[in-house]
Amino acid sequence: MSRKTMLNTVASLGLASVLTLALPAVAQTIVFEGARVIPGDGSAAIENAAIVVDRGVIARIGRKGDIGLPAGATTINLDGKTLMPAIISTHVHPGFQKGLTYAAENFTRDNIVGDLNRALYFGISTVMSQGIERSEVMFQIRADQAAGRLGGARLMLAGRGMGAPNAGPGNPVYANFAYELTTEAEARRAAQEQAAKKVDALKIWVDDRGGRAPKLPVALSRAVIEEGHKAGLKVAAHVFYHDDAVELAEAGIDSFAHLVRDKVMTDALINLMLRNNVYAMPNIGGAERGTHSSPPGWFEEPALAGLLRDTVGADVIARVGNSFAGRDPTVAARNRGNYAILQTSLARLSAAGARIVLGCDTGLEDHFFGYAEQKELELMAQAGMTPAQVIIAATSRAAEYLGLRDTGTLAPGKRADFLVLDANPLDEIRNTRRIAKMYLAGTEVDRAALKASLMQSARN
Repeated sequence: MSRKTMLNTVASLGLASVLTLALPAVAQTIVFEGARVIPGDGSAAIENAAIVVDRGVIARIGRKGDIGLPAGATTINLDGKTLMPAIISTHVHPGFQKGLTYAAENFTRDNIVGDLNRALYFGISTVMSQGIERSEVMFQIRADQAAGRLGGARLMLAGRGMGAPNAGPGNPVYANFAYELTTEAEARRAAQEQAAKKVDALKIWVDDRGGRAPKLPVALSRAVIEEGHKAGLKVAAHVFYHDDAVELAEAGIDSFAHLVRDKVMTDALINLMLRNNVYAMPNIGGAERGTHSSPPGWFEEPALAGLLRDTVGADVIARVGNSFAGRDPTVAARNRGNYAILQTSLARLSAAGARIVLGCDTGLEDHFFGYAEQKELELMAQAGMTPAQVIIAATSRAAEYLGLRDTGTLAPGKRADFLVLDANPLDEIRNTRRIAKMYLAGTEVDRAALKASLMQSARN
């Protein structure tokens, strides 16, 4: 079937908004040659490389001419391009924004899948939903993807999150989404219920949500952590206060879904995180947005702005631009002071060799899928991480955190999930946005079809 025929068929069925289209490979064995390859694990880039992909898995990789090439393989020339692993995002909340509206009523299958398609267009292969979920729709989407019936960025999920009464996710849109825990027995039962649903992880909210609610006592957090670990699940914590982070790290938490925000993270906390293998999601993009009283450079950067125009309606983009001009400069200045705390903590974590993974609260209002991740990569570099460190956080380290053994690096035995870029992100991290092509399991993702689908949805 030709590309045109495939697109017409899908459009006639009304499925363009919920399918990710990729043309089937011409042959089972494909050789990608001529590009620079960034493995994603911190090892040196391979110049003028060749990658042999057999049935979607990398069989061999090395310099062109140094490795044997199978007879009869299809060859794809990528001279002048750079390859890196597809991006993995560990902290998202799909399904709530639809055009200019942000509401619980938007939490539908089509809208969730639209977010997954938007993520894929921006180069994100996998996302982890962090606990703002209800009904069975997310589980159904995950099952349909696993069965090959549905595309988009691969969805992993933490199911229904847990916190103290009124201490779950902050926006009123999310009211009654989280468990409200008051006893250790309730905490264990909630964790067991989610584990029985085969979630991929668990999520807890522990702070007082700006004074509106009680904190989740550490004894209840520990109960969730213990039950999660019994089931082989990592547990992520929404944190704000430094003291809470110390207690959680001592209790065995697996990750902080945010950096602490009341003070710069101390050496003692960072060393505790290192000893106890606690991962950190920087999650700095939302805070950074509040530091501007006029449109920032990243909002107008051509590659990022172009990707946004491809996937989001003009009225929504205009609202984002106007939001900067409408901010009180005094408030923006105060926000810059708070943001500096996050930047300093991230720089300290990176210098210490902490386990940093890409996670940025994607899916909050006007914090669009794919767009939020690509912006976050730039902000992580601005905070002091090298481009190579940022790429590790967004690929191999994120895969490690999510327990994905078949992806995250470009190496023999891994799935051929990668981006083809027009420029080298090791020179400038913003080059991760300059996507020429994307491949999943060695098959090209039809980004033109994704763009058409997303823009059709934006017009509806």
